[in-house]
Amino acid sequence: MSAAGAPLAGDGGPERGPVRPSGLLDVLGVASVVLDAEGRVVLWSPQAEELFGYTVQEALGQFAARIMVHEKHLDLVVELFADVMRTGQSWAGAFPIRRKDGGTRLVEFRNMRLLDDQGEVFALGLAVDQSTVRRMEQDVALSTRIVAQSPIGLAVLDTRLRYVSVNPALEQINGIPAAQHLGRTVPEVLPQLDADAIENAARRVLDTGQPVVDRSAVGRTPADPDEDHAWTVSLYRLENALGTVLGVAMSVVDVTEQYRASVEAETARRRLALIADASARIGTTLDLDRTARELAAVAVPELADVAAVDLLDSVVRGRRSTLSPGEPAVIRALAVQGDKVPDALRAADPPGGLARYAPDRLVTECVRTARPVMVPVVKDDDLPRIARSPEAAELLSRAGVHSYLAVPLIARGEVLGALDLKRSRNPLPFDDDDLLLARELASRAAVQIDNARWYQNARATALTLQRSLLPSLPPRTGGLELASRYQPAGATSEVGGDWFDVIPLAGDRTALVVGDVMGSGIPAAATMGRLRTATNTLASLNLDPAVLLDHLDRISGDLDQAIATCVYAVHDPGQRQCVIANAGHLPPVRVRSGCVPELLDLPTGVPLGVGGVAFSTTVVDLEPGDRLVFYTDGLVETRRHPLDERLGRLLTLLDCPDQPLEELCDLLLRTLHEPDNFDDVALLIARATTPE
Repeated sequence: MSAAGAPLAGDGGPERGPVRPSGLLDVLGVASVVLDAEGRVVLWSPQAEELFGYTVQEALGQFAARIMVHEKHLDLVVELFADVMRTGQSWAGAFPIRRKDGGTRLVEFRNMRLLDDQGEVFALGLAVDQSTVRRMEQDVALSTRIVAQSPIGLAVLDTRLRYVSVNPALEQINGIPAAQHLGRTVPEVLPQLDADAIENAARRVLDTGQPVVDRSAVGRTPADPDEDHAWTVSLYRLENALGTVLGVAMSVVDVTEQYRASVEAETARRRLALIADASARIGTTLDLDRTARELAAVAVPELADVAAVDLLDSVVRGRRSTLSPGEPAVIRALAVQGDKVPDALRAADPPGGLARYAPDRLVTECVRTARPVMVPVVKDDDLPRIARSPEAAELLSRAGVHSYLAVPLIARGEVLGALDLKRSRNPLPFDDDDLLLARELASRAAVQIDNARWYQNARATALTLQRSLLPSLPPRTGGLELASRYQPAGATSEVGGDWFDVIPLAGDRTALVVGDVMGSGIPAAATMGRLRTATNTLASLNLDPAVLLDHLDRISGDLDQAIATCVYAVHDPGQRQCVIANAGHLPPVRVRSGCVPELLDLPTGVPLGVGGVAFSTTVVDLEPGDRLVFYTDGLVETRRHPLDERLGRLLTLLDCPDQPLEELCDLLLRTLHEPDNFDDVALLIARATTPE
């Protein structure tokens, strides 16, 4: 429809040809009556029949005043009729009529003179029930007021989906006067919005009659071109009383505050989820590099497009570090994570490498002051202070890095390093909420990183101590060919107290020792060293193995209640025998040519340090070519398999008597020792040789 309400053709002009009538006249029920010059009825419409109660047969030829007007108004009506016929001026007014059934009704009249082509004079009377007119006027007035005063944006689109009516609220929402809406489509008026989607929805409503309720739309209008707003749009088809489609009505409600609140609530929910995710994912092990990778993985892509976890090199080495204002920061990159930003990843320091950042660099400022550094909008002159080198700055520029945030990693009052965050694909700059989230992540992760750092340093110390206490074996001694291995526990566990030893004795004899101190870390390594020293001293006294273990048992009781298992054997090449005693340790395996490998049947005994139980010595034959395999429980024990099953697997692997000892050691460790084993392994293999 046009602004005036006339139907429009495809070219914008009035519709030509037959069209369906409007329903307004039918709603009013306008009665039409034509009178001749004497006032007799010559034409009588169906609406007149309904309004006055007389059929057309009853009305035609009658004086209109006698059947249409109450008796007390008869003279007045006759006078008015004569005046219209004489002067040709129309008359309008309201007065009661008399219906055929005797009832009266207040009717509004419009009277006018008509001339035909013969010069004859007639009178046309139009009559409408006044209550119907008043009701229609009230409806129109009410509708007009509702539309004009509604805080909801209201509009009417014609069948070509062009604006024909816009209320003041929609003018304000769109920031465009009503006159600039009329005759234009939604995409033409609001090109900044996804207006095509709204127009397509309106077209479906026009075609199907199915309304659209509360369709969401987000964007910007001339009313506020710098901020996103949100609206709900409802559409329904307009039809007249006869069902003729007039167009589409549109209501627009500004829900920006609710939208922003929901966005903030969703943002808060995601942040809480991220913090919960960080609590679950960061610090799953005591491996320093893995903990750093977990932190970087949590930050990308939820918080940043690129995340780097950098520690001061001095901190990694176990020393406290404070930077003076003019001092550069020597940083070790532990982890880098990126989301589809190859140039930015190439600009980052590779994990494990050292980088020197000048005093003016932002990450240096962050770790020196122990305060976050945020650059919401990165400009070209900021990139050299973010990157380590001009080449890295060029890569960051190419990657489109537009926002930067560095947060210090602080644990137990010490600055460990920084969490370095950049955005390139995410169009939003870092804000105060991002800063709070980054600080929370950094705070939680710093404690885990510090724990991993101290554990790594303690583990390295214990491992160094333990390796320094283990012997360096000659390949041959006293009629034996030897091979050995020591394998520390997995990264998530501390160094244990496993050890082995080979002690030359008089008469070409050799003492073979394998033991395992219960516990882990430096205390276990120190106890192992003291027991090894005691074993070497006692072995020089040429004691029976059971007696030697008895002495070690008493010594262990004095070592802060230390408990250890141990196998002590003495090989005599002349006798081609071994004498062996066991203190609660797993039995050695003997491999003989032509025989199936066997676990030696030894009295198990009790661990050293328990006390009160005597040890016993067992003699076993060991011919040239025979092998004895000593090992600690870390080689065969797991949490998922029965010990008998694992020992059977060991015997199967040893059923290869011609394999070189060094290769056999590697095979056993590679096959039996699982990466996640929480125990270390000591392995000693001795093969009897022919005396020279």
